[in-house]
Amino acid sequence: MKQQEIVGQNVIRPKLYGLIGYPLSHSFSKRYFTEKFEQEGLSGQYSYELFPIAHIEELPALLQAYPELCGFNVTIPYKRAIFPYLQECAEGVEAIGAVNTVKIEAGRLVGYNTDVIGFQDSLTQTLASAGEQPSRALVLGTGGAAKAVVWVLHKLGIQPLLVSRHPGPGTLAYPAIDEQILAQHRLIINTTPLGMSPELDTCPPIPYHLLTNRHILFDLVYNPEETLFLRRAKDRGATTQNGLPMLYGQAEAAWHIWQS
Repeated sequence: MKQQEIVGQNVIRPKLYGLIGYPLSHSFSKRYFTEKFEQEGLSGQYSYELFPIAHIEELPALLQAYPELCGFNVTIPYKRAIFPYLQECAEGVEAIGAVNTVKIEAGRLVGYNTDVIGFQDSLTQTLASAGEQPSRALVLGTGGAAKAVVWVLHKLGIQPLLVSRHPGPGTLAYPAIDEQILAQHRLIINTTPLGMSPELDTCPPIPYHLLTNRHILFDLVYNPEETLFLRRAKDRGATTQNGLPMLYGQAEAAWHIWQS
C-alpha cells in the first residue's frame, strides 16, 4: 500500500503521529517509528514526523494544520508546558508532573507518561546486572524527565536527591557534591540534555575523579550512545547505561496507547 491510495474520488492518507519539542535534531524517534512501520508492513497506514516548534504556543496552529494527527510524543522543553493544552490526563500523570505522550481522541488531547515505563524497565535491568539496588540516588536536573525519574525511584524504594544549577529546598547545587555525597549516592542519573548531540563535549559538572567501581551512572541521553558523562564514569570503573533502552521502551508503550 502506497503512502496515498485513491479510492474513487477519496484520498486515503496514513494516520499521522509525531514528536513536538525544540530542537529535534538529536531525536531518533522518526527513524525508530519509520523502521517499525516498514518492518511490520504498516508504512502505508501510518507515518511519523518531527514537529520542531520554538514555542509551545504554536501547538494549536500545528494541530489545525495537521487534522490527521492522531497522537504525538513530547520532548524537551515541553513535558510540563503541555499541561494547559490537555483536556484529560491518564491516571498518575498529574502526580508525575510531566507528559511525554499525547493521544488525540475526537479532538481531545489526553496526556500520558510512558517515560516511567521505559525508565523503570531499563533501570531495573541495569541494577540487576550490577547486582545491587542502592538506597539513594542523585538525580541531575529538575525538568520534565526528572519528574518521571523521581516517580520511578520512589516506586522502587530509592530515595532521590535532586541536583541543579539553582539550588533550593530539597535540591542540591552542583558545587556541593563532594566525596561524602557520592559515597552515599552511588546511583547517579543524568536527566539534563548535557552531552546530547551536537554538544558532545559537555557533561554535568560533578567530581568524576571521586567515582568508583561501585557507582552506577545512568544517562537518559541516547544520542550519542556514549556521552562524555558516561565515558568519564567508565574511565573510573563505574557501571554505565545510556538512554536507548528507555527510548525503545517508552516508544513501544506510546504505540500501545495510540492503538488502544
